[in-house]
Amino acid sequence: MALDQIDIEKHEAQMSFLEHLEELRWHIIRSLIAVSIGASIAFYYGTYIFDKILLGPTQADFWTFRKICELSESIYSSDKICVDKMEFVIKTMKVQEQFFQHMMIALLGGFVLALPYILYEIYRFIRPALKSREKKYSGFAIAFASVLFFLGVLFGYFFLAPISINFLGNYTLSEVIQKEFTVTSVVSLVTLLTIGAGIMFELPLVIYLLAKVGLVTAATLRSYRKVALVVILIISAIITPPDIASQILLALPIMLLYEVGIFIAKRVEPTLDDI
Repeated sequence: MALDQIDIEKHEAQMSFLEHLEELRWHIIRSLIAVSIGASIAFYYGTYIFDKILLGPTQADFWTFRKICELSESIYSSDKICVDKMEFVIKTMKVQEQFFQHMMIALLGGFVLALPYILYEIYRFIRPALKSREKKYSGFAIAFASVLFFLGVLFGYFFLAPISINFLGNYTLSEVIQKEFTVTSVVSLVTLLTIGAGIMFELPLVIYLLAKVGLVTAATLRSYRKVALVVILIISAIITPPDIASQILLALPIMLLYEVGIFIAKRVEPTLDDI
């Protein structure tokens, strides 16, 4: 590392509280600029994102439904579990609803696109407080956090969203009731499931940070497995619609990530040399 870089990091580590606040302000500003750029891109492609992505799980020819149909042909040699059609229509009830949803698409898209850079800005802010070994692996941590988030988003989009929409959209309490859902309700459901799953997939990273500061240990996490299972099921029930399949579908990978977190906690627990 160059001497001038070392001097800069020493200066950053010795900054006063107000100087840290000023530094944090610029990190936030740069992150917001990145979100704005991403939002501009998402706004420009808003129609494509809405038709092909957000409303994708509401179509019978969606990738997930095609794979389910292929599975049905392989197992039953028929279309027994195929999703042939969605028995509902999507409509708008308010004059400003479509514009509002366009803006929401832009903001959410901007956040998703800018997330790796936001994580990088967080890293730049905390870097002076890290030890040399922690700095060495910090780049891997940023990449790991980004991969976990996007894996969660993909899981929520291709599994949770279509299964939930298929269940709720085709659920019938009475034949008298016409199934007409608002644009806001459909977009909110898809967004909640995808972004919610992405956030929950960050569990190993959260455990890593807690273990690093000594708040949790691998032994503690093992002893609270049953409690963790209950909490995960409760959170899954909040995020997903009220059907058991979606709740279990989200809970299973989260429990797997919890086990990964135990392994990580064991590796990063403070040793006597660190204390």
